[in-house]
Amino acid sequence: MLKRNVDRRRFLMGMGGLGVASLVARPAQASLSTPVRKLSLHNLHTGEQVTASFWEEGHYLKEGLTTFNHVMRDFRRNEVHDIDPKLFDQLFLLQHRLGKAGEIQIISGYRSPKTNAMLRQNSGGVAKKSLHMQGKAIDLRLPGVPLAEVRKAALQLKVGGVGYYPSSNFIHLDTGPVRSWG
Repeated sequence: MLKRNVDRRRFLMGMGGLGVASLVARPAQASLSTPVRKLSLHNLHTGEQVTASFWEEGHYLKEGLTTFNHVMRDFRRNEVHDIDPKLFDQLFLLQHRLGKAGEIQIISGYRSPKTNAMLRQNSGGVAKKSLHMQGKAIDLRLPGVPLAEVRKAALQLKVGGVGYYPSSNFIHLDTGPVRSWG
């Protein structure tokens, strides 16, 4: 009888531990349940700054997404491409994790295949099959937040790819598989 009580106690303690563990991941999920998701984006190459809601009452907003698609376009070729809405969710979660709303500075958003090929010729750090060409990646920084802190928060989200480029002063985020480099 004593053995069964010990096993039951261990089981209940284990289940309690799982309950606590599930709460640890909740802040990121909780922020996605907010009724309105809004971002402020600043494209450093074009100087464009926009603030828009991209999610309200359980739905992505076409107008906000269209605005973000434009500001994240391939400015070299003036080509607009649909950006994966999950990327905006990642940015929203990142700001929530950091406790920092405000401007997100865009170094690179969408890249056309021609722009990506040109950048690959001039730099060793550009992937041949970059997710930028699919509208699933952004290179960014957050003013006033140390780059290492942004990287740490992005890694803690455990969603998509996180690249760290301290010598170029930006973080890469994408909606691909969870991985990191740099």
